[in-house]
Amino acid sequence: MSKLTNLKELALPGDLIAEGDYNEGKNTYQEENKIYSSMVGLVNQTGKTVNIVAIKGFYMPVIGDLVIGKVVDIRMSGWIVDINAPYSSMLFASDALGRSFNLRRDDMTAFLDLGDLILAKINAYDRTRDPTLSIKEKGLGKIKRGQICEIEPSKIPRIIGRKGSMVTMLKRETDCYITIGQNGLILVSGQKPELEFLAIEAINMIEKDAHTEGLTDRIKEFIKMKKEKMIS
Repeated sequence: MSKLTNLKELALPGDLIAEGDYNEGKNTYQEENKIYSSMVGLVNQTGKTVNIVAIKGFYMPVIGDLVIGKVVDIRMSGWIVDINAPYSSMLFASDALGRSFNLRRDDMTAFLDLGDLILAKINAYDRTRDPTLSIKEKGLGKIKRGQICEIEPSKIPRIIGRKGSMVTMLKRETDCYITIGQNGLILVSGQKPELEFLAIEAINMIEKDAHTEGLTDRIKEFIKMKKEKMIS
C-alpha cells in the first residue's frame, strides 16, 4: 500500500512524507520503502517522485525566542501577527492588556492597529497549532521608534557573533541599540538616522559575507571609514 503526505503540506527534517511505490527526489532521502524529508519545506510530487520544495527566508518558531512581528489582522480575541514564519501567530488581547478583555469597553486598535510592529516572545507552539505570542516582559510590546532590517534567519547567529562579539561591536561603533529577532528581523535605534542606516548597512554586509574569515575586523574598519566621511 502506497501513502503520500498531502501535497504542499509543511515537512520538517526527518518527517515521513511517502511510503510505498514512490521515488526519492530533491531534499529527501529513502530508507527501505519509506521517504523522509531532509529539510524544512513543502511536499511536492512529480509523477512517482516526491520532492521537498525548500522554504527560504522563513523562520521556524521556538518557544522563548524573541521575534519582531507585524500586525496583519484584528480578531475579537486579539491580533494576528506575521512573524516571517510559515504560520501566522496570535497575540491574545487578554495577554497583551494584562487583564480581562471587554469588547464594549476596550478599543483594540488603540492598543495595536494594523501595520504596527511589535517585539514579542514565542509563548507556545507545536505542530498541532499556530504559535502564540507574549509581550508581558519588560521591553516588549509596540515598537515606536527605530529602523527595521531583514536578513535570512539562518544568518542571525553570525550577526550575534561568538559570545555576542559581533553585535557588541556593532552597538559600540554605531552608537545604536540593536535588538535581534530570531525570525530574521532586527530593530536598530539610534540618536541619529545616519547612524541607524550605517548599522543596517553593516548588518547587510555581515549577512552577505557571513562565511568569510576576519569579518568582525573588516566590518569595524568599514564603520570607522563611513563615520569619518560623515564628519568631513
